[in-house]
Amino acid sequence: MIQYASMHGGANIINEEMFEKALPPYLAHDLEAYKKGLVEKSSLLDCLWGELYGSINIAEINDGFITPTQAQYLRDKYLWGKDV
Repeated sequence: MIQYASMHGGANIINEEMFEKALPPYLAHDLEAYKKGLVEKSSLLDCLWGELYGSINIAEINDGFITPTQAQYLRDKYLWGKDV
């Protein structure tokens, strides 16, 4: 299990606002579309999942807009369904 820490040094404290705000526009869009798809039980949920997965990877690896810890938090919470 990954342990998250706040930027202020508090171990195991997750600042959701830090991890889910100030995302690049394409990632914010795909995250909101995925959340909406979950609520509406969209028949395209597998496609929305794939879009979000790709956007997280691009934002972390290609563009460097999010940290590896932030990327893992988003994957754990939204893609893998883990309690974070």
